[in-house]
Amino acid sequence: MHSSSNELASFVRKNVVQMTHDGNSSHIGSCLSIVDILSVLYFNFLKTFPKNPTNNDRDWFILSKGHAGAAIYATLSGMGYFEKSFLKQHYQNGSIMSGHVSHKSIPGVEFSTGSLGHGLPVACGVAHGFKIDKKNNKVVCLLSDGECDEGSNWESILYAGHFCLDNLTVIVDYNKIQSLDSTENTMALEPFADKWKSFKWNVIECDGHNHEEILSALNSNTKLPKVIIAHTTKGKGVSFMENQVLWHYRSPQGDEFESAIDEVKSNEE
Repeated sequence: MHSSSNELASFVRKNVVQMTHDGNSSHIGSCLSIVDILSVLYFNFLKTFPKNPTNNDRDWFILSKGHAGAAIYATLSGMGYFEKSFLKQHYQNGSIMSGHVSHKSIPGVEFSTGSLGHGLPVACGVAHGFKIDKKNNKVVCLLSDGECDEGSNWESILYAGHFCLDNLTVIVDYNKIQSLDSTENTMALEPFADKWKSFKWNVIECDGHNHEEILSALNSNTKLPKVIIAHTTKGKGVSFMENQVLWHYRSPQGDEFESAIDEVKSNEE
């Protein structure tokens, strides 16, 4: 087991690079931008039971930006939900470990995602259910910034504010690049924080790669649903991928893979 969230992040980052290479799969940039968030969530914040993943006392996490499946799979492996060798199945023909997140037979995954805008509606329902049942389970949902173009999210944001779902935390991976261009050019989100506030949410902004800031934001108390706008860097940890839209879809192969894996390994030392 890992001794810190930073150590877990190093494990996840290295395996994300390896998995996307082995599977010749997309979305490495989207995976790398959330590694630190996932590592803090699972190591420091969520109540989890890796050896009994369906324990009724567990907190729920839904990765709504399901195209970053490699990141959550590596995180779950690093937390002991399943063996690291299982990650070799990622994106392989016939594998249950699909490129977009699947809950089928994968311990620790609560909900299959990929088509954007579906995770938060489910998270709202789960959180509301816990409130009705007077249970203390927390619910966390991670969105991409580009995903915030989806109308289903804003229906859910309105719903959570109306019902004061203070057991719900949303984290937005605000790396400011989506699909083929910047979020600003595609569908401008700003003033982003003000939009959430107008829907009766508590808004916190933080550096999405600073573990202390992430944890402080997660632990902040509020009587409202909470959104953490995490300012991140797409491709974080591999210098030539950082802030480059190319790495939304490109797979690291050949010399690019060798450079990427060498860099993430050197950052462990």
